[in-house]
Amino acid sequence: MPSSPSRHLALIAGASLALLAGCGSSDSGSDKKGSSGSDSSSKITVVASTNVYGDIADRIGGGKVDVTSIINDPDQDPHSYEADTRTQLALSKAKVVIENGGGYDDFIDRMLKSGDNSAEVINAVKVSGKTAPKGGELNEHVWYDFPSVAKVADRIAAALGKAAPDDAATFTKNAEAFKEKLKPLQAKETEIKKKHGGEGVAITEPVPLYLTEASGLVNKTPEEFSEAIEEGDDVSPKILQDTLALFTDKRVKALVYNEQTSGAQTKKVEGAAKDAGIPVVPVTETLPKGKDYLAWMTANVDALAGALDK
Repeated sequence: MPSSPSRHLALIAGASLALLAGCGSSDSGSDKKGSSGSDSSSKITVVASTNVYGDIADRIGGGKVDVTSIINDPDQDPHSYEADTRTQLALSKAKVVIENGGGYDDFIDRMLKSGDNSAEVINAVKVSGKTAPKGGELNEHVWYDFPSVAKVADRIAAALGKAAPDDAATFTKNAEAFKEKLKPLQAKETEIKKKHGGEGVAITEPVPLYLTEASGLVNKTPEEFSEAIEEGDDVSPKILQDTLALFTDKRVKALVYNEQTSGAQTKKVEGAAKDAGIPVVPVTETLPKGKDYLAWMTANVDALAGALDK
């Protein structure tokens, strides 16, 4: 089933434009990037739903953008995020808005519709071209799919170039440089596939599936387990036992664990993996402190490769 709006980035009921007069700065509680000491009023204002897209926009825009990332805390569960009127204010000032789409951050569209905004909106899922498989559900976590991220980079460069035509060539050049740095990540996936293609892994949520699939790995997790965890629902005893058996029976080489939304049942799964001597690869949905997108994904790919090589 599609991810529940209550589990994904949700809008606080009752937030309204009428409250904006009492709002503080739009970067309160969010991550705001831009060149220090320069006049931010001359920059292109960009709002991203998460710091993943905010970081990419900052790389492509360089010192010519003022980026606000609404969700930026690695300890914050993006699924339970509640937007407030500061978010609305930030969006009202944006020239470019970057959302993930696919039901992940619907609060962006809701707030844009409730306000007076002419920002160019980039929907990463739509840009990626990803659709739900026949009889299945869309995996909206497209930032773990490097070809999709390359497409989003191009789209960001085009939007920034439209907002500041004199700098369009610079944005295009920056996007090309960023895409070049994605290529080693894809090469590492290909290397994993050559060494470990067809081997089984387990997950707690679908977050890393584009990464594991590109690496030739097979997800052995019961779909009912990962769907329930993503939705914030309880897993039935039978499905939980089926999932735990993946580790006791040594049917998987690694557990790729979303540590940003852990709970009692995922902790049981993590414990079972460790007890069986199966490596656990932690992943997150937003950037860890001190890392940009490329460093973060490099660490993720390297951690996966290292776990499989054990």
